Amino acid sequence: MPVPRIAIIGRPNVGKSSLLNLMARRKVAIVDPTPGVTRDRVSIVVDLDSPDASGQTKAVEVTDTGGYGIYTAQGERYDDVGADLGTLRADIEQQIAVAVMTSDIILFAVDAQAGITRDDEQIAQMLRTGRFGPGRGGITQTGQDQEDWPVPPSHQQIRIVANKVDGPKWEAHAHEFSALGFDEPMMISAKSNYFRRDFLDTLYDMLPEPDAEPRPKVDLHVAVIGKRNSGKSTMVNALAGEPRMIVSEIAGTTRDAVDVMIEYDSKSVMLIDTAGLRKKKSFHGAIEWYAYDRAKRAIERADVIILMVDAVADISQVDEQLAMLAQKAFKPVVIAVNKWDLVEDRKNAKGQPIGPEDYEDYIRRELKGLSFAPIAIMSATTGLNLRGVLDVSFELFEQSCTRVSTGQLNRFVRALVEKRGPSNRTGKPGRVYYVAQVKTNPPTIALVVNDPDLFSDNYERFLLNRFREVLPFPEVPIQLVIRAKRQKEDLHRTAEDTEAANAEAVGWSDAELAALPDEAEAYFDD
Repeated sequence: MPVPRIAIIGRPNVGKSSLLNLMARRKVAIVDPTPGVTRDRVSIVVDLDSPDASGQTKAVEVTDTGGYGIYTAQGERYDDVGADLGTLRADIEQQIAVAVMTSDIILFAVDAQAGITRDDEQIAQMLRTGRFGPGRGGITQTGQDQEDWPVPPSHQQIRIVANKVDGPKWEAHAHEFSALGFDEPMMISAKSNYFRRDFLDTLYDMLPEPDAEPRPKVDLHVAVIGKRNSGKSTMVNALAGEPRMIVSEIAGTTRDAVDVMIEYDSKSVMLIDTAGLRKKKSFHGAIEWYAYDRAKRAIERADVIILMVDAVADISQVDEQLAMLAQKAFKPVVIAVNKWDLVEDRKNAKGQPIGPEDYEDYIRRELKGLSFAPIAIMSATTGLNLRGVLDVSFELFEQSCTRVSTGQLNRFVRALVEKRGPSNRTGKPGRVYYVAQVKTNPPTIALVVNDPDLFSDNYERFLLNRFREVLPFPEVPIQLVIRAKRQKEDLHRTAEDTEAANAEAVGWSDAELAALPDEAEAYFDD
């Protein structure tokens, strides 16, 4: 049985995103009093604990939706470049409709302190009459035939959630929403956690008993990053096979980092669509800062990064900043040159049609910090090379998971240093006593040396370049840790002690240390 689904709907500013974050126990959706912050469907699978802590946890997919009825704040219908944000209304309503029609449980969120509003009554009427979907008089899905529209599950449950019940004095106000016709409201304050335990326990009881089968694991997490209007959401929709993300000519349409699960060649891939960014000095309000923070978090939890570059625009400062974020996180990166279908009639400096090699030369000059990252030509609109981009992503992840034996590393580095070792102006030679790969994802190589100061930045770059030429991770970032031999350190001790010393030097946990290969003794026996 698939994981049951919960959709949170309601008018703007009733606390839908706060409810999602409360259930997820972390900040997934952006919370801000400005109407229209959430536009896409923001989903996450959460585990709900049993009320008495003795039963099995229940997994459920919770989806936050945009607020129905008002999509722009007063006086802010137009963004900072004059685009009409009101044109997003149809797309937002389509996302709400899909969430409603595909969910097992609908949480109709209302504001206990504001009382019943006209929008609340309209939403309640639409829920009672099923006026969601094309031709039903309510929310419509442009370009989709009615027979293709999903039918709500027969067991679908609808419950009112009266949010902002911040204390006992608001409980009576919450009961007023019984007039909307959906049983007794569930009360909660997402801000103060008042009635939090009762709310979660009620949800737990509403869910079916979980299957004995374990939840399918995600084989690859891929974060799609890029500047505004580079085509990130179009790519995610093309791979998902449905309009999962709102695609608009209006820059900055996506605000949250949205997870979209797809199946690819019998493997599960979690695509993380992030907000399109621009220069920090051009940020318009706090929401763009929140979106920037979500993009950084998406990079941190991804296995591979797809850096989307616009083929018809120059590499910008934003592209360079995003590349730097990926570098600092030591994440494998695929540089995806999108909109290749718009480049066909362009000429290079020699008057010849522009080809992939022209873009490779240009990108290597502009994004020097990612000189090792593969470049993929693609078009999210036409579907050109979409599978190729995912294939490369899996290859990079495999490289990042590779481990090299301690003996192989020591023999290689010993020969390398003997041929070209570091030294200072006084002629003091640099010596490497021991080398080990202490971690994967990213591949992390620790060197125990006589004097770390002798190993300059230039020499570290030399080592990294040689590592990429010889070792099995030529296209992924490598983390290099260089430390001095401790005063009483015995390099000829047991393999376990030697690995422990290297792990301690770079701060690995006991669990990570236990997973390290036990090969140092074999090296010293050579």
